[in-house]
Amino acid sequence: MNKEHTIAIEADPTDPDDFAVSAAAVERGLMGRRIRQLRHRLGLSQTEFAKRYGIPVANIRQYEIGRNMPPPAVQSFLKVIAAEPERTAAALLAA
Repeated sequence: MNKEHTIAIEADPTDPDDFAVSAAAVERGLMGRRIRQLRHRLGLSQTEFAKRYGIPVANIRQYEIGRNMPPPAVQSFLKVIAAEPERTAAALLAA
């Protein structure tokens, strides 16, 4: 089943400004939160994080607001950054 079409949170019928949220949107939002928390834990702005790890700042912004889900390779890279942020940055500088 397509997660974009699966409703995770129904719209409030009494609120004309509310809308339903798909399961995919919830996943994107949670991923964005994890990225933002990682960046904050490292004490980096979006621009600093992007520069340090070679991920375009526009992508970081889109991931953090939940507009886009990082592709699997970027998700894996983010796990490496979370586990070894200094070693990852050093390895990228040495490359």
